[in-house]
Amino acid sequence: MSTESSWAASAAALDYHSSVKSLISPIVLICLVFLAACNSGSHPPRIGSDAPQFTITDSQRTVSLNQFQGKPVVLNFWATWCPPCIQEMPSLVQLQKQLGDKVTILAVSEDDDDNAYKQFVRDHNIDLLTVRDTRQKTNGLYGTTGFPETFVIDRNGKIARKFIGPQEWTSPEIVDYLKKM
Repeated sequence: MSTESSWAASAAALDYHSSVKSLISPIVLICLVFLAACNSGSHPPRIGSDAPQFTITDSQRTVSLNQFQGKPVVLNFWATWCPPCIQEMPSLVQLQKQLGDKVTILAVSEDDDDNAYKQFVRDHNIDLLTVRDTRQKTNGLYGTTGFPETFVIDRNGKIARKFIGPQEWTSPEIVDYLKKM
């Protein structure tokens, strides 16, 4: 290969690398912008993070998470049309009776139908704090994907545990865990 053709090949290689570099920079920048946009939105809280604050007003009451500061909260998302929720509800009621004022159990119903909700609470003797979130915003704050889902929030307002699916809330392990909070 002659010196001229060698110089030409080197120049071509440099031009190629320069053009690739000039394409990569904008592509990398666009990717970084998309990544930042993905992370800047809301995402479900993690164990150990602050529990998202909320206020729910239904036809009977207004409940805010911050009114329970200094006390553990068992925040349960449920619905009357959800068979696992129906299965779980008696043990939540029993847990509230067992622990009394040491823990607050807050059952947030995602029902659209106010009459069905009220009838269910009456028929099943739901003797714990429950409120109906007609806008279903609270479960979005917590990133729930189904029902029932339950978050245990410690007395400092941090999410301590998350339970997916129905639980036996009166099991010795859960009762002991909540008593120690």
